[in-house]
Amino acid sequence: MFASLALPRLETLPADRSMSEIDTALMHRVARGDHAAYRLLVDKYLRHAVTVAYRVLFNRGDAEEVAQEAFLRVWQHAARWRADGGASFKTWLNRVVVNLCIDRKRKPGMAALDDQPEPIDEDRATPYEAHLATETGDHVAQALQKLPERQRAAILLCFWEGESNIDAARALDISIGALESLLIRAKRALRDDLRATLGHKE
Repeated sequence: MFASLALPRLETLPADRSMSEIDTALMHRVARGDHAAYRLLVDKYLRHAVTVAYRVLFNRGDAEEVAQEAFLRVWQHAARWRADGGASFKTWLNRVVVNLCIDRKRKPGMAALDDQPEPIDEDRATPYEAHLATETGDHVAQALQKLPERQRAAILLCFWEGESNIDAARALDISIGALESLLIRAKRALRDDLRATLGHKE
């Protein structure tokens, strides 16, 4: 989808700017129809978007489609995005991806995908997918799949993406208190599931 985009020259951004400031500058350029700026954001965050979507959906094909849809929305809605809203571009992108995943999971026919995680292609595996291939990875994947979508998204944003509670709450469009409640319930469910699966005792 994105490979056909030409990458025109883009003047060098100041080296002393933070990544968040650079992303903001790129989004302002995208809002003006700058394909080069858009391609830079795609190159920087497409793999991240696919990884986040995969963690929610556990299906690579669906994750790639969600990531492409998310970047289509980046292009379409760049003019409405405002950095002064409090969220970084990455947090905003996480929110778009997670919401698209949750919407996708609600569509008829998606429930069957929860039965088994998709086999991992080791040549294309992300660090997260490689982690799932370790000793207890399959058990962790299965336990995650049993969680309600918002609990799963909260766990993944906070513990795999390293988002702060504030940014994770913004990504899910909920209060910090609601996020913390999701995390408590999710961690309890994961602990109980893994304890039962792996035969651990209190």
